[in-house]
Amino acid sequence: MRLLPLNWERALAGALVLAALANLASPVQAQPIANPVAMLAGLDKITGRITRFDVYIDETVLFGALEITPRACYSRPTSDTLQRTSAFLEVDQRGLDGTTKRLFAGWMFADSPALNAVDHPVYDVWLIECKTSTNVPAPDRR
Repeated sequence: MRLLPLNWERALAGALVLAALANLASPVQAQPIANPVAMLAGLDKITGRITRFDVYIDETVLFGALEITPRACYSRPTSDTLQRTSAFLEVDQRGLDGTTKRLFAGWMFADSPALNAVDHPVYDVWLIECKTSTNVPAPDRR
């Protein structure tokens, strides 16, 4: 009894061609675009006030008792099938005695704000978008 077809070389070659064509038909992913500005939003749970603010990469801003520093902010072209905007943030809590405690260091995604959230009883912070420019003056980097 024969398990392989008589023309198994031809069948194998056909399968390889189909696999190659399937790979050509898959969508091409563009490289992420590094942006110099992260647009964030913050909620003060005591007052119920939401504030939007722009922060330059490697700049630290104070939101309530939180020190927020974006380290990277990436977006993808709108033509890309994966429209994911992400930022790597470090969030520290400033104590009354001047000490800081790291609350969060990781990636946030604009389309999934609850995926990696800052765990704080008074403040919520999330990524809105990555931007190429802002009206906020650039930090003095001496």
